[in-house]
Amino acid sequence: MDLFLLKKIISAMIMPLNVILLLLLIAIIFYRLKPKLSFSALLIASALLFLSTFPPLSDTLMAPLEDNYPAFSKQKKPVNYIVILGGAHTTVDSLPATSQLKSSSLERLVEAVRIYRLHPEAQVITSGFAGGDVSSNAEKVKQAAILLGIPKHKIISENFPQDTEEEAQLIAPRVINKTVVLVTSANHLPRAMAYFEKYGVKAIPAPASPWVKESSTKQWNYYLPSAKKLQQTTTVWYETLGRVAQWFKSW
Repeated sequence: MDLFLLKKIISAMIMPLNVILLLLLIAIIFYRLKPKLSFSALLIASALLFLSTFPPLSDTLMAPLEDNYPAFSKQKKPVNYIVILGGAHTTVDSLPATSQLKSSSLERLVEAVRIYRLHPEAQVITSGFAGGDVSSNAEKVKQAAILLGIPKHKIISENFPQDTEEEAQLIAPRVINKTVVLVTSANHLPRAMAYFEKYGVKAIPAPASPWVKESSTKQWNYYLPSAKKLQQTTTVWYETLGRVAQWFKSW
C-alpha cells in the first residue's frame, strides 16, 4: 500500500469522531457479554463527544496553533512570489471554480488575492495534487484565482505535491533567495513555515482565516456543544499529529 495513503488512513482512524463511534460500537457489542466494559466505553464516548464539541475547550486547544503570526500587511520591498498551499476541492463542471473549492482552499485563495492586490508585481504559485479528483488542487485554485481577477500569466501551478513537506521540497528551488509570501490556514502555518525553512526558504507568513476569533462579548449559546467545534477539534488533532510527525522526521 502507498505510504501516503496508509498515513491518511491511520490518521483518519484516530480522529475524535471515529474514536467515539468505535467506543459506541464496543458498548453495543458487549452490552450483555461484559456490561462493565460496555458502560465504560459508553461513558468515555459521551465524555469525548462533549469535550470535542464544547466551544471554550475547543478554542483553548486551537488558539496556540493559530496565534503565531500576525495578519499580512503590505511590505516595503517588492514581493516576488505568493505561494498558496494546497487544500481540497471537488470538481463539478456545472459550478464555477470558486464553488468547487472546499473551505480551506477558498480561504487561502481569498487571502492570496488580497495580498496580490497589495503586491501586483508578484507571481502566484498554486500547489496540490488531485487526491482522487480529475483535476489537481493547484489547477482548480488557479482557475478560481483567474475568476477573482489574477491574470493567468501571473500564476504557476505545482500539480504533484501530496503533502506540506513535498510542497516545500518542490517549490523551494524556484523561490529560494526571493521574497516569498506563504499563504495557508492559520493553524497549519507554523508547520508549513518550518518545512520551507528546512529547504532554505525564508518566507513571509500569511495566515488565512483563523478558527478562533476573539470577541469581548460571548452569547449564551457559545457555551453549548456545537458540531462546528467538533470539526475544529478534529482540525486541532490532525495538525497536532502533523507536528508530531514533523518532530520525529527532524531527528
